[in-house]
Amino acid sequence: MELRQMEYVVAVADEGHFTRAAALCGVSQSGLSAAIRSLENELGAPLFLRTTRRVSLTDAGRALVPFARRMLAQASAGRDAVVRASQQLSGRLRVGSEQCLGVVDVGPLLERFQLRYPLVDIQFAQAGSHELAAQLRAGDLDIAFVATTEHLGTLRRLELGRRPVVVLAHPTDVLAGSTEVSWEDLASRDFVDFRAPWGIRHLVDGAFTDRHLDRRVRMSVDDVHTLLDFVQRGLGIAVVPQHVAGKPQAAGLAVLELPAEGRPEWVVSAVSSAGAEPTAGRLLDLLGEANLEVARG
Repeated sequence: MELRQMEYVVAVADEGHFTRAAALCGVSQSGLSAAIRSLENELGAPLFLRTTRRVSLTDAGRALVPFARRMLAQASAGRDAVVRASQQLSGRLRVGSEQCLGVVDVGPLLERFQLRYPLVDIQFAQAGSHELAAQLRAGDLDIAFVATTEHLGTLRRLELGRRPVVVLAHPTDVLAGSTEVSWEDLASRDFVDFRAPWGIRHLVDGAFTDRHLDRRVRMSVDDVHTLLDFVQRGLGIAVVPQHVAGKPQAAGLAVLELPAEGRPEWVVSAVSSAGAEPTAGRLLDLLGEANLEVARG
């Protein structure tokens, strides 16, 4: 068993999808599939059940995944120990992020950065993507993790991943019995959404504007748990990135697909300015090295 194979197993287990896992690991889907097949041949047991719609773990796969995670964690800890012993990075790192990005888990990433570079002063701010972009342009941040591709100007952008958007509704809602809804079905409804600076608000506003449809945002919030609580209380429906529908707080809500054609995507990127501190580059190096992904909150 190779460390690379363990990385692929964990990625497929987390994503439930070979294509997304390959993108996360920075390899071709055929290369990732071949590596996993080789591991299955070595172990003499299939690790995943593959269908045309989804991928799930077998009993053997579920048994292997905890060991694979430990192997990857030990390898990362070993790399961090070597770096700490061989080089000392100091200075500051000013980081910003939207919450619940679903593609990168900023908390564990900053924890690993601090362990590797203990002399760096880390400063963190959470805000909407458009606010973060403004702070980058003003020189108040070195790097930010955002969910927008617009209004970035000359900022440098590294795309980290994409997710489709879905509709969340109370289980007693008239739409709850559907599997797919149109944008026209949503036009007359009350919405719970984030305030304008947040990435998803801009994305959904744009989708309605492009279709010349009006919508009514009844509740504007600043955190995902409040949004889910309001939808649970029947105060409105919400359009959210797909990973939000998998949060424990969303349990019991109806999850409705939108038409694939023209459906907007939640695009997460790391964005930095040309004048960013050198520490920002080290954070990106660590992100690429570890292939960190967050989706859970």
